[in-house]
Amino acid sequence: MHSFKGLSGALASFALGLALSAPVQAGYPARPVQLIIPFAPGDTDQMLRPITEKMGQYLGQPIVMNYKPGAGGGIGAAYTASAAPDGYTIVGSSPGALVVVPLANKEIKYTTDSFAPVAAISLGGMMIVASSKSKYKTLADVVADAKARPDGISYGTSGAMGISHLLGETFASEAKIQLRHIPFQGSAPAVTALLGGHTDIAVSAVGPAQAHIQSGGLRPLAIFSSKRLAAYPDVPTLRELGYDVGSPTIYGLMAPKDTPPQVVDALYQAARKVVADQGDEVNKTLGTIGAEISVLSPQEYGAYLQEQRALFSKAIGLIRE
Repeated sequence: MHSFKGLSGALASFALGLALSAPVQAGYPARPVQLIIPFAPGDTDQMLRPITEKMGQYLGQPIVMNYKPGAGGGIGAAYTASAAPDGYTIVGSSPGALVVVPLANKEIKYTTDSFAPVAAISLGGMMIVASSKSKYKTLADVVADAKARPDGISYGTSGAMGISHLLGETFASEAKIQLRHIPFQGSAPAVTALLGGHTDIAVSAVGPAQAHIQSGGLRPLAIFSSKRLAAYPDVPTLRELGYDVGSPTIYGLMAPKDTPPQVVDALYQAARKVVADQGDEVNKTLGTIGAEISVLSPQEYGAYLQEQRALFSKAIGLIRE
C-alpha cells in the first residue's frame, strides 16, 4: 500500500491560500447543522470536534454531532446519503464508512459517489496495540505466536469490513499468519475489550488508544502509516518492520450528493477560517490524540477518497479469497 501522493502538495497549496476567503452563502445556515458520526463516541468524533466545533463560530450556527454507529459506519453514512441535500445533514468519517463499507457490503445502498466532498479535516493513524499485561512486547512476538497457533490470536477492530479490519487482514497476509477477527462498533469499544482481556490485540485509531498508552494500560506495537507519528517517535511503522501496508488516515466531511456548491463552499471556508485563525490551538488539541490538521479542498479530498477506493478494493480481495 502507499500513501496519498498529492497530500503534501495539497497541504502546501492550502497553506498559501489561507489568506483567501469567500463569503458564506446568504441565508445558510439558518439553523444548526447535524453532523452524523457513524461510530461510537471516543473515536471519529475526537478527530473532528476540534475543528467542527469552531466552524460554528464562522457559520453563525453550531455543528451538532449525532451518533449513528453500526455496520462499520454504514448506518450513519447511509442515513446521510439519503438525507435532503441542503447542507443541514453531513457526515464525518475516515475512509472506512465512506469508501470501504460500500465496497465490501453489497447490501449497502450508497457508494462514495453518493456524497459531495466538503473538506478533509484531520490526519491520524491506525496502530496495532496490545495490553501492557500481555506477553507481546513487539510485533515480532505476535507474529511468532500466531505462527505457532493459527487462528489462536484474536484482534479487535472498529467493525467488520471496516478500515481497521482490512488493515489487519492485509498485515496478516503480509506476515503469512492467521488471526481471528472480533468486530466492534468503533475503535473505542475495541480498546475497552482489549483492556478487559476479551481480545489479544487490537487494530485501533490512535485517538481511542492514546490515553491508555499514556497511562500504561496499552502497549503500541506498530503504526499503519508511511512514516512514524510525531506523537510516537519510538513506535515503528509496519513498513519499517518489513510489511508492505500503510496509508494516511484522513478524516473529513461529506454532504449528500447534489448539495448546492455554495453550501459546500460555505462549510469548507469555515474550516479554512478555523485553521487560519486558530490553527495552533487546534493542532495542540489534536496532538493529544496523536493527530494533526489536514484541511483539503472538496476537490483534493475527493481525489484522496478515489485513491483510497482503489487501494482498499485490493484489500477486500484478500478477505474474499
